[in-house]
Formats: sequence, C-alpha cells, structure tokens
Amino acid sequence: MSLEGKVALITGAGTGIGKGISKVLAERGVRIGINYNSSEDGARDTLEQVRALGSDGILLKANVADKAQVETMMKTLAEQFGGIDILVNNSAAQKNLGLMDYDEAGYDLVMSVNLMGYFLCSQASLPYLKEAKGGRIINVSSVHGKRPTDFDVVYAMTKGGIKMLTRECAIEFAKYGITVNTIEPGAVQIGTKSGKPRPIVPADKVVDEHRRRGGRKFPLGRSGIPSDIGYLVAYLASEESEFISGAAIRADGVSMLM
Repeated sequence: MSLEGKVALITGAGTGIGKGISKVLAERGVRIGINYNSSEDGARDTLEQVRALGSDGILLKANVADKAQVETMMKTLAEQFGGIDILVNNSAAQKNLGLMDYDEAGYDLVMSVNLMGYFLCSQASLPYLKEAKGGRIINVSSVHGKRPTDFDVVYAMTKGGIKMLTRECAIEFAKYGITVNTIEPGAVQIGTKSGKPRPIVPADKVVDEHRRRGGRKFPLGRSGIPSDIGYLVAYLASEESEFISGAAIRADGVSMLM
C-alpha cells in the first residue's frame, strides 16, 4: 500500500483528527499540505511532526468557505509539490447548541465551514486530481450524519449533507478515475487543552471504564484516536481501494450499534 511521493491536502490539519491523518500519511511518504484557518500554532506543530517522520509539508492558511482562498491554496500546493493526488476534507465547526439556541450567524458559520467548505475544496481540487490519474477525495464526516447528536442540530445537518455530497461527487468524478468516499468517526480523543492526549483505556480497566461512562458505550474498550482515522484514510488513498467509491465507512469501535 505504497503512497510514497503522493501529495495530499488536509483541511483543518492543525488539530485533532487532521493532525493524526497528516502524521499517518507522512509515515507513508506523502507530502502534506497543512491547511488551517485559526490554529496556526497547531499547524506549525503538525509540520514539525511531518518533517520528523521523514516527509515534507507546507502550511496553507485559508478559510475553506472562501472560494478565492481555496483556489489560491490549491494552486500554491500544486506549484510547491508538483500536483495534488489526495484531498482530505476535514475542517469542521461545532457550536454545541440546540435548535432554539442557534441564530442566523451561528447557522451560517457551521454550514459554511462543514458543508460549503467541502463543496468548494472538491470543486477546486478537480483539475489537479484529474492530472493525478487516480485522484482521491476523502471526506471526514461523523456518525452523526446517521444519528442525531442531541447536542448540536446544525452540526448533525452538515454531516448528513456530506454523505450526499460524497455520493454526487463519486458519480460525477468517476469518469476521471477519481474516487470519493466518506469516513464517519465516532467519539475520537483529540487531546486536552494542554495538548496532551487522553489515555487509552487499558484492557484490564475496560469494565471500570464502562461503569464510569454509565454503560456499554465503547464495546472495544476505548474511544477512537486520530490515527484510527488516519489508517483508514491511508487505505482509501491507496491503489488497493480503487473500486471503492461513494461509500461511507463508519469507524466508531461498534458504539453506533449500542
């Protein structure tokens, strides 16, 4: 499953899942376009880690909901590394508000980042992915594209929209040999405010953890970590996945079934 020499743009790569994806792909020799909007310190840390893993990267500040900024970002990355092979749409906004607590500004923000951003990046990446001869688009969504959140109605709406965007793009881009898929993570540990990751639950502590969380929420004994999503991205970006397109793959440690 070699990805050596490929070029990937990862949106929202300064934190959490985006950082984890960047590291997994860098381990496989992928050069990384590290997009961020406000998390500059985090993006610089991602770049340092990518280089420490023996790959290379470039910082790309852009608001993914702004068409001009997105197009400039794509052009800059392609000029720096000679093209773009992989787009990972990962940027997300989440306000954790109920339906009656949202105002129009909050609604527009979450919709513009979580859905319009994926739409604009998919559009702008197409000329480069066509040149790549087997380009890949991987959209990071959520189990809440299927299941209501009970904590953020607009966030859940955008995650449902990503699934249909993936399906439409998979059909439209198939003639170019480009595959488009969605990953639906469940709960993922993205670190504390100090930047240190939360510990994974040891196997011998699973029962205690289940009690603490109030039930069988995580049957495999832990919630996810960013590399779990990164490994799935690496597979979907590889030649081995060339017959998978328009799919939504859940990565949640069985918790969706509980």
